[in-house]
Amino acid sequence: MKHKKSVTALLLTVLLVLPAGSATVYDKIDKNHSTIGFSVSIMGGLTKVRGKFTDFDVKIVYDEEDITQSSVSATIRAASIDTGIEDRDRDLRGPNFFDVEKYPEITFQSTRIEKRGDGYVAVGTFFLRGVTRELALSFAITGRTVRQDGRSNLGVASSITLNRQEYGITWQHNLIDNFVGDEIEIEIFLLTRLSKAD
Repeated sequence: MKHKKSVTALLLTVLLVLPAGSATVYDKIDKNHSTIGFSVSIMGGLTKVRGKFTDFDVKIVYDEEDITQSSVSATIRAASIDTGIEDRDRDLRGPNFFDVEKYPEITFQSTRIEKRGDGYVAVGTFFLRGVTRELALSFAITGRTVRQDGRSNLGVASSITLNRQEYGITWQHNLIDNFVGDEIEIEIFLLTRLSKAD
């Protein structure tokens, strides 16, 4: 079992070290112990607001014999944004921010997996609010456990910083400059299980 520290660089992911053999699929997410979270500075860094998305799916396909054949895909339902304040969440779902009626999903689909130094990077297509960009997500494997009933659990972690302006989220406060910062820090922690395990 390998333990590696989370590597900076997103959303919403992953790879793994599994028993030798053909590609293995992990697509059951333990949402009680997984987080796709974010934070943004307020009023030039006087404080931060933190939040998360509560509705998402992730599929990880890993080929230990040829890591370049591995892949990851993720879908986040934008309307599931949760900062703990309903009025703010309603605003974030609206056209000034995520515009969830028009763009209900945030997605990532890897095009290749690379080994860089001691870690891995998932390079792929990221879609947010009508904008598609290539994204490179550094990630770390936080561990793998196998229970007596044969279930295999895998932990992965990733982090990245995105500029909201690049995705059309350009809202500014009328009276306070830099009320909402442009840099959004994203942290992803996933606990996944083999698709064949119920």
